[in-house]
This record gives sequence, C-alpha cells and structure tokens, in this order.
Amino acid sequence: MKITAQEEYGLRCLLQLARADHDGVLTVGEIARREGISSAYAEKLLRLLSKGGLAQSARGTHGGYCLSRPLSEMTLGNVVRALGKVPSTTEICERYTGNRASCVHIDNCGIRSVWAGLTQYLQHFLDQTPLSLLMQTEAEVHRVMFPDKTGT
Repeated sequence: MKITAQEEYGLRCLLQLARADHDGVLTVGEIARREGISSAYAEKLLRLLSKGGLAQSARGTHGGYCLSRPLSEMTLGNVVRALGKVPSTTEICERYTGNRASCVHIDNCGIRSVWAGLTQYLQHFLDQTPLSLLMQTEAEVHRVMFPDKTGT
C-alpha cells in the first residue's frame, strides 16, 4: 500500500483536532501552522475529512474545525476512505494489462488471490486500528501494535 501525502497530512490534521485545547476547535490556520503545510492544503484536507464524517466546521467568532465524534469511534480505515483508498483486486488487475485491453491471465491467475488476500487483510487492519491509539506515545503504540509474544 502506498501512503499518500494527502492521507498522511489528513491524519495528522485530524490528530491536531483531537489535541485541541479550547472546546476542541482549531482554525485552519492553526492546523496548517502546527503541521507545516499551507492553509489552502489544510482546508482541502479538512473538507475531505468533513465529507467523510470525521470532522466538522464550527462557525462563529471562535470557529474552525472540530472532530465530528470521539476519536475512539474512528479508525484508520475511516481516514483512508475519506482521503484516498486501498485499491481493490479488480483495480490492480485492470491497471496492469500490458499493451492489451485486459490482462493475459484474466481466466486463471494465481496472483489475483494474493492481491485479494492482502487487500482484505489491509482493510481489516485499518478498520481495527482506532485513532485513539495514535494519541499515545510512540512506545505505547508500538507495544500495542507489536506485542512481545515471547514474554522476554
């Protein structure tokens, strides 16, 4: 899976909202400054996150953006779908056809099952990873993601 800049920075913008002090609202400018990106790019990402149901705009003198629901109810899968997507097996197979209209292996392909399994595993992993986990320290996240199975 290729992680795009849009997915990376969008996730980081969402986590900035989760860290917001005052009523959980941050302006686009505050988020852009904290992440070192342009305000226009931050606005684009926040609009996509809003469209995906992860953030919402807050109007008024202290307006900006805030989370649309608790971080514990959001997953990495939600973010990836709001900002991009994991390519499906069909998309992978249709993309690499050589100089033909369809893949030469369309009727009997041992690779297709591998891509299907990998895509399914990745979607499951993303959907089972709550964003609240990412608010912990790097060491804590690592411990949860890669527990020591040997007990040493």
